[in-house]
Amino acid sequence: MDFCELAYRRYSVRAYKSDPIEDEKLHHILAAARLAPTAANRQPFRLYVIETARHAETLKRLYHRDWFVQAPLVCGIAAVLPEGWTRRFDGVNYAVVDAAIAFDHLILQAADLGIGACWIAAFDPAVARELLALPDGWQPVAFTPIGYPTDEWREKIRRPADELVTYL
Repeated sequence: MDFCELAYRRYSVRAYKSDPIEDEKLHHILAAARLAPTAANRQPFRLYVIETARHAETLKRLYHRDWFVQAPLVCGIAAVLPEGWTRRFDGVNYAVVDAAIAFDHLILQAADLGIGACWIAAFDPAVARELLALPDGWQPVAFTPIGYPTDEWREKIRRPADELVTYL
C-alpha cells in the first residue's frame, strides 16, 4: 500500500479480537518506531509492550474504556527528557515530539500489517508512571492497544486543505 493510501485507511480501532500478535509482526511494529526520525538522532524515548491479560486491572485504571483491554497487547511510550535535543533559541526540549513521531510510526506500521491501534493520550499519568516504573525526567506520552480489529473502517471527515495549509 502506498503511504497516502495507508494514511487514508488507518483508523482508530475501538474493538479488538484477543488473538495474539505474531512475533514477526510485533518486531516490525517496534522496528518502525525505532527507525523514526528524532532531533539530532538522539532517540529519547522508551517503548513498552504490556501484556493485557497480566496487567488488565492496572490498564483499566490507566484508561477507563472497556475496549482498551480487549487486545492482547498495549504499547506505551515515554519521553526521556534528559536525552532530548533542546532548541538553543528558546530551550524547547524535543523529547516529547520525538516520542510522538516514533509512536506514529508504530501505529502506521501496525495498520500496514492489518493490526489495529488507537492513540490514547487521555490516560492517567500517575497510573502510567506506576505501571511503567518511570524515573524522574521521564514523561509518559501515549498508549495504544495492539490487536486485530473487530470493527470496520469508516471514511474519515477531515478539514479541507485550504483551512489547514498556508502558502507564503
